Amino acid sequence: MPRYASRIISSFASLVLLLVMVFFLSRLTGDPAALFLPDDATPQMIEQFRELHGLNDPMIVQFGRYVWDVLHLNFGDSLRQARPAIEVVTQAFVWTLWLALITMALVTAAAVVIGSLAAFRPGGIFDRIVTFTSLIGASAPDFWVAIVGITVFAIGLGWLPTSGTGTVWHWILPIAVLFIRPFGLILQVVRGSMVSAFGSAYVKTARAKGVRDRSIIFVHTLRNAMLPVITVVGDQAAALLNGAVVVETIFGFPGVGKLMIDSILNRDFNVILAAIMVTAIAIFVMNLLIDLAYALLDPRIRT
Repeated sequence: MPRYASRIISSFASLVLLLVMVFFLSRLTGDPAALFLPDDATPQMIEQFRELHGLNDPMIVQFGRYVWDVLHLNFGDSLRQARPAIEVVTQAFVWTLWLALITMALVTAAAVVIGSLAAFRPGGIFDRIVTFTSLIGASAPDFWVAIVGITVFAIGLGWLPTSGTGTVWHWILPIAVLFIRPFGLILQVVRGSMVSAFGSAYVKTARAKGVRDRSIIFVHTLRNAMLPVITVVGDQAAALLNGAVVVETIFGFPGVGKLMIDSILNRDFNVILAAIMVTAIAIFVMNLLIDLAYALLDPRIRT
């Protein structure tokens, strides 16, 4: 229990520090009045806009008001959409969450199965092909894969749409692009962990008893090899939540990553702060779930 309490306390401290940094750094991006008002806006209009949104107050006053609002889960209204910022963010975050969950479910299942089979006979033809392919996937930049995917499958062949979320076909390219890198990384960890597990005494005993290969891989060995895999899966899932900005922007996917980019360009401070708050909480919760998964897989960690 102290382990989880310390994780919660450290996560809360990190969240506070993050929000403080974002508040002051976002103010360095420029004056929102220069974006939201027309070029021929009069000084009186600019002054009225700044007064309406509290931008004329001293920075310390703005920060104090911001802290008070955050403590009451109030991030203010979006300057561009004129509705609560948290509502804008949660609506976009649902899309990102679905994209990350679907991608990680496919990645984890494929990496565990293929990595386990490759590790069963290390150095074989299948293992060499899998290792070579996974290294290429882990090294491929997301933006390059996305551009190539659009060029080949959307523009060249005309099989898939380039943007949107209307049908299943709209999801294929974003999921495929986000799939490649974590698949290569997780596959390497699964393979390495399973190779070590296959050299254990209990595996040799199971083989001596005539246990089938499938049972050795997926019943006797996999659970003991999953601890390092869970760490990497959690890290990659957090990276998808926090790093799908490029992919969402390229494909016009209405997730929180694209929303953050648009909000930074538009100086929509309230949406920026709400988006970072929601994303950070999601990542901290995910880290706590990883700790709980450790305890389920290895009883020694519970004590």
